[in-house]
Amino acid sequence: MASELPATTPEPPPLAGVLETVLYYTAPLEARVDRFYRNVLGMRPIGRKPGQFLFFRAGRSVFLLFETDRAREQESPPPHGSRGPGHTCFQVPTHSYGAWKAHLTAHEVPVEGETEWPGGGRSFYFRDPAGNALEIADRDIWPD
Repeated sequence: MASELPATTPEPPPLAGVLETVLYYTAPLEARVDRFYRNVLGMRPIGRKPGQFLFFRAGRSVFLLFETDRAREQESPPPHGSRGPGHTCFQVPTHSYGAWKAHLTAHEVPVEGETEWPGGGRSFYFRDPAGNALEIADRDIWPD
């Protein structure tokens, strides 16, 4: 557990961004999860170890999927995991937002909801075969 920081600390060095995002799946779903991210979302595979992980490129980012039980038992990198479905949001160009909805519908992936954000932009939600909640947004929906 992280220790509590003192009341006054120096400013941290800047972060350049988020390099990778991690979600989890159970072993029986590995083949379906792999096909979904390759064939439905069109991610480029960059690594795979059956029964342990699936690694993909999503634009300039890295998208990692770990088998949940193995990730909790591993020694390196340190054990990690979560219980229940995770969530991530992908940003797409505004002009392809509708095409993404149509593409997922053509692959029989139901859209679970859609949101118009107060600051502008919109997003919709769907699930991967492991039950993770995925979102596609047509722009950066977070205020600065």
